[in-house]
Amino acid sequence: MRMVLCPLFSGSSGNAVYVGTGRTGLLVDAGLSGRVIEQALSAQGINPAGLNGILITHEHIDHIKGVGVLSRRHDIPVYANEKTWQAMQDKIGPVPLRNQRVFDSGGDFFIRDIDVVPFPLAHDASDPVGFCFYSRGKKAGVATDLGHVSQAVLDAVTGCDILLLEANHDPDMLMHGRYSYELKRRIRSRRGHLSNEDAARALIKLHARGLRRAFLGHMSAENNMVELLEQTVRSVLAEEGIRVGRDIEIAVAHRDRASVPVVVGE
Repeated sequence: MRMVLCPLFSGSSGNAVYVGTGRTGLLVDAGLSGRVIEQALSAQGINPAGLNGILITHEHIDHIKGVGVLSRRHDIPVYANEKTWQAMQDKIGPVPLRNQRVFDSGGDFFIRDIDVVPFPLAHDASDPVGFCFYSRGKKAGVATDLGHVSQAVLDAVTGCDILLLEANHDPDMLMHGRYSYELKRRIRSRRGHLSNEDAARALIKLHARGLRRAFLGHMSAENNMVELLEQTVRSVLAEEGIRVGRDIEIAVAHRDRASVPVVVGE
């Protein structure tokens, strides 16, 4: 059975990722309006009312803006850990108790035929997580808002057939940009966001563990450019003898529209 990963939106202005099989459809985060996400899903041939769950990585608004609307409109369960529920509940509006699902960040759980495995992150939120998804021997992962790539994160996403990995900013653009000093410091901290080179260094380690396909996402509109991101990653990988397009397939996830879905499996 095939598994699909499709970043619908991936960037500082809003995030939503579709993960699905023939039987199950999941949304990781819903950081834009419900209407915009519905339109993006429909454009991919996905009925929003058919979603089996919305999984929340953390409570920042670029990840939860449309959660409440989508859940209420389509009767979709929302999955988050306890601290994230506490931090986001007032921001998303009422969600019926039957659709409030609380998971333990240290354990996996099933949604129909997908085994969902959360893993802790170092981002500056209440209890942030990434997710890996297993189905019929295939594995997909979503790892953004990382702060830094710890050994635990590397171990969690090892074995992914397709991975969405953060590549948020270029350090020079960030430091010479219009953000406040405090915001710049937060972004560059070990609880902030990965730079382009950080992402490339992580890809080198993951390629050695077998990764062959990845999206680079959560790209800043202010502090990054697609061409610069691609150039940096290609250059850093090339230093290790890894050629993009030959040894590993990489695509930059769009900030403002859906990316071409990646399908793994039969």
